[in-house]
Amino acid sequence: MAMMTSTTNTISGAARSGAGDGASALGPMSIVDVPAAADGTGGATADVREDEARRAPGRPRSARADEAIIEAVLDLMAAGTTVEALSMEAVAARAGVGKATIYRRWPNKESLVIDAIGSLKGPLPELTGESIREDLLTLLRSMIKVRASRAGQIMPCLLPELQRNPELQRQYQRIVEPRREHMREVLRRGVAEGQLRADLDIEVAAALLNAPMIVQNMPNWNPALDTSKLPEQILDALLPGMTA
Repeated sequence: MAMMTSTTNTISGAARSGAGDGASALGPMSIVDVPAAADGTGGATADVREDEARRAPGRPRSARADEAIIEAVLDLMAAGTTVEALSMEAVAARAGVGKATIYRRWPNKESLVIDAIGSLKGPLPELTGESIREDLLTLLRSMIKVRASRAGQIMPCLLPELQRNPELQRQYQRIVEPRREHMREVLRRGVAEGQLRADLDIEVAAALLNAPMIVQNMPNWNPALDTSKLPEQILDALLPGMTA
């Protein structure tokens, strides 16, 4: 009996030590106040807490917990919390999970923030392949965001952080590169089919097409522009110089 008690204490102590080492290795993070929910749970849900309680070590990660964590990040950022001020403690409290649950899924705050941002973008738009113009139009239209939406509240706040945080910038490139490549594929197809100039610089062409949408979307550079018509206007202005 004494041997069993000793073994149990040893295992429990090792678990506590391992959890502490994993958190400290990521360095200190600033803490923000988290508004309590109406039920006093700090934004937590009973379902997520019950799910965490049921989950034994070695079982597949809970999709419900993943969603709660991502939603907590987006809620906090939409409410005005900057990436710099965002803490794992605040996210855990809002999501109703333990901080260790977050660290099992994301190695650091930057990767968590970028995955949350990536969830706002949704899947890559499907292209018909009927014409280069129509496919480019589909890609540009997919960039239109309603400024009053949660994405419209979060993305402008992210831009300064990308300039100051190299790791965040690296993680951000991870989610936007597939979208850039999607446009490159359309442009390469246009060159291969003879619809676009053989000497077209693919990177410059993609930048020229994307930049007006990005600038208009983020800071609402010119309120007089009708953003819903901008994709067609961009193509009308640029395609004549790109066609063969």
